Amino acid sequence: MSNLTAEIISVGTELLMGQILDTNAQYISQRLAEVGINQYYRTTVGDNRVRLQHTIQQALDRADLVILTGGLGPTEDDLTKETAAAVLGYTEFSIDEASKARMYQRFVHYNHAMPENNLKQVMFPKGAIILPNDYGTAPGCILEKDGKAIILLPGPPREMRPMFDASVMPYLCRESHSQLYSQVLRVYGMGESMVADQLGDMIEQQTNPTIATYALTGETTIRVTARCNSDQEGAALLQPVVQQIQNRLGSVVYALHGEPLERVCAGLLEKAGKTLAVAESCSGGMLASTLVSVPGSSAWFLEGCVTYSNAAKMRRLGVSEKTLASHGAVSRETALEMAQGMRQSAGADLALATTGIAGPSGGTGEKPVGLVYVALSCETGEYVHEMHFAGDRERIRGAAVLEGLDMLRRHLTGMLES
Repeated sequence: MSNLTAEIISVGTELLMGQILDTNAQYISQRLAEVGINQYYRTTVGDNRVRLQHTIQQALDRADLVILTGGLGPTEDDLTKETAAAVLGYTEFSIDEASKARMYQRFVHYNHAMPENNLKQVMFPKGAIILPNDYGTAPGCILEKDGKAIILLPGPPREMRPMFDASVMPYLCRESHSQLYSQVLRVYGMGESMVADQLGDMIEQQTNPTIATYALTGETTIRVTARCNSDQEGAALLQPVVQQIQNRLGSVVYALHGEPLERVCAGLLEKAGKTLAVAESCSGGMLASTLVSVPGSSAWFLEGCVTYSNAAKMRRLGVSEKTLASHGAVSRETALEMAQGMRQSAGADLALATTGIAGPSGGTGEKPVGLVYVALSCETGEYVHEMHFAGDRERIRGAAVLEGLDMLRRHLTGMLES
């Protein structure tokens, strides 16, 4: 394809009725302009199969690319994928096993059973190009036929935007004979709004490269993208911008190439030749599970211990009865003794411990739901962080895991002690 034209269709009755602001279409329009793809029409349609089918067909009659957002959920009124496939004459559907595995792992991570109806989200027409979703359960896809293409994307902006940048933009560049070069930075300890504020003038004045920020659960990602003629030119364009971002944000930037925090920690442990053990209360094994998900973790991870009750904390980790009686299970003192006991019993160089109130019950005025203590014990001393997290039980547990991993990262890079 060359001299491409595109049309955007936003799907959802809530959009049509003005209950939700359509920021997706604005974002996609801006990104299309960056790669020189013309757009002349933009449509919003409700969750109605007949009207959606008519709208898609009309768009295909006047554009090379039709980009739809929304309607990829697991319920009966999520009609986008099936309707688009019918318009193009796709009749065979099958489960994409890679997407199914990713979805399953997402439910496992949040300790939820995967509902049967979610399998609808990983059913795709035969021959579809699958677009992975790292921020939700609904993958996107691209359907091609007779020189035309339909691109299906999830409705939530926090899922759509990173999918568009990571998967759709490279596709559009290939089809329009443009080239993009991207780099993803990951941030822990600074929310998206604060990151955007710190980089505000850079974002406002951006031309090439461009900067986009996204909120991930407990983290922020920053994608820097350059239009270029070669990877070498792209890397040269990105380097000063990435360096400026690092200079502004400092130590909260933990990865320059999109690596998750557990992989960063794994690399640091391997490089330092250190071993690790973990003792968990409120995170209930989630920290250990996250760590051992990294291939090769057996080289540095010794063991994990979930001590939920006071009796287990005393028996398995040597937490003193006096500490528990005086300060309680959720306290700075208990977290430190858990980490100390874990390191000693495992014979590890380092040990992490978590204790807190994940809710929804159990909180008090003095110790509310979301109060978490994370401790690190090492050869040179002990450290403990008191954190106050918001959200439901799984979000608080996940936040405790991230805090523990970042504490480990900062120690291994010499930032925790400074």
